[in-house]
Amino acid sequence: MASPEDASRPFAGFSDVSIPEDIPVEGDISVPVPPSARDDELSTLDEPVKETVLRDLRAVGKKFVHVLYPKRSSVLLRDWDLWGPLLLCVTLALLLQGGAADSNEQGGPQFAEVFVVVWFGSIVITLNSKLLGGTLSFFQSLCVLGYCIMPLTVAMAVCRVVLFAISGKAGFIVRLVVVTASFGWSTFASTAFLSDSQPSNRKALVVYPVFLFYFVIGWMILTFSP
Repeated sequence: MASPEDASRPFAGFSDVSIPEDIPVEGDISVPVPPSARDDELSTLDEPVKETVLRDLRAVGKKFVHVLYPKRSSVLLRDWDLWGPLLLCVTLALLLQGGAADSNEQGGPQFAEVFVVVWFGSIVITLNSKLLGGTLSFFQSLCVLGYCIMPLTVAMAVCRVVLFAISGKAGFIVRLVVVTASFGWSTFASTAFLSDSQPSNRKALVVYPVFLFYFVIGWMILTFSP
């Protein structure tokens, strides 16, 4: 049986071990913490309401610029919102009021009809795009289709002025040119944003409903009579 002295012999040499003075044995463990100033910049909880509204308006204005100069940009897709489409839809519906439909059930559409056409049409096109293998989310597609109504909304405002300023066949020709140009611009702008998100062999199936969607809105504008 081993004695207690033999059991302690394996550790006997440890008492002679010394640590040189030039080797640092101190240290600390620090966890990187982002500065509080950065957190304050990213947080908008304490932001004044005026700044929030102005920031949102600037974002909507930038998207309008991208529709006026359509190019393959991800701004409309990355920072999507529905404030712009809602504003355009309300403006278009208000401009289409006061037509013959309000009295004789002929001519321009009612306010609710414009909302149904715009939003139901946008939803149908979005579902069609998703079923065909599109990579855009539901709200991204609605954002693009809604913002691209802007040329047609501007055309409706121009047509209201033309109806009061020019009458007869000349006025109709001017309105036809304006609506046709805005219809082509809306279709071109929307397809410029949506084309990259669709399979190459199914782009025609996605563009055709978009073409019909803006054609119906353009027809509503062209046939409007005060």
